[in-house]
Amino acid sequence: MKIVFMGTPDFAVASLNALFENGYDIAGVVTAADKPAGRGQKLHESAVKKYAVEKGLKVLQPLKLKDPEFIEELRALHADLQVVVAFRMLPEMVWDMPAKGTINLHASLLPNYRGAAPINHAIINGETESGVTTFFLKHEIDTGDVIFSEKVAIAEDDSAGDLHDHLMEAGAGLLVKTVKAIADGDYKEQPQTASDELKHAPKIFKEFCKVDWNQPVKRIYNLIRGLSPYPTAFTELNDKTIKIFKAQYEETAADIAPGNYVTDGKTFLKFAAADGYISLLDLQYEGKKRMLVDEFLRGMRL
Repeated sequence: MKIVFMGTPDFAVASLNALFENGYDIAGVVTAADKPAGRGQKLHESAVKKYAVEKGLKVLQPLKLKDPEFIEELRALHADLQVVVAFRMLPEMVWDMPAKGTINLHASLLPNYRGAAPINHAIINGETESGVTTFFLKHEIDTGDVIFSEKVAIAEDDSAGDLHDHLMEAGAGLLVKTVKAIADGDYKEQPQTASDELKHAPKIFKEFCKVDWNQPVKRIYNLIRGLSPYPTAFTELNDKTIKIFKAQYEETAADIAPGNYVTDGKTFLKFAAADGYISLLDLQYEGKKRMLVDEFLRGMRL
């Protein structure tokens, strides 16, 4: 069975590697075009492209997925199945091309957390469980019939980065299981159904990342870990931005107004919230490198 794999970031590399290591015939890999990045504006290759080149796989990098030249290139690969992991929305002429269809691996337990940022929103909402789901693509995004899903526990101190890694590993295994089942014709699709109101995972914009100190500490704590390490929660200090990568919370009566801070100038810096304090542990002050709070305080007079 010939497979065309579509993906871009590290999350997708684990799945591509799992298929490759299990001996599947990867006819081609479709990934994002190289982009200039950094001070020198050198072309940056996607993580998936780097892996594919290393393994000698054919790479396609279309700027537009409806480009006739790309469509012909894709059709010439004669894929039986297309596999999509952390890529972009496909036009019907692409996802409807293979005889066995196109499957997607999504980093949530569908139908909850459809959208661009399921890992972040699961943590932000204080979930204790997430998971991965494989499904066949159809017109509406993330709504196709489910093939398999697998639950993954979320620890109380897990960041989005931690959950990303757990789901990446679980997803790679689930994808291999799914491809094998499709090859063997041994699977049963289930329509997505929800007994409660659906939770969504829209793209995250900068204004969403600013901490509102009038919120309860647990909600702020979940926001910080749900945005760490990227795109990162932030606040203001001395008219400059502080990115917060890691924090702790204290549910105790604060004796200063929300948004104000207390510090001993050596070991702790904590901001008051609606019902307690958030202690900053790992941060980055505007114009400085990322550092632990004690290192930050040694170089900053507050």
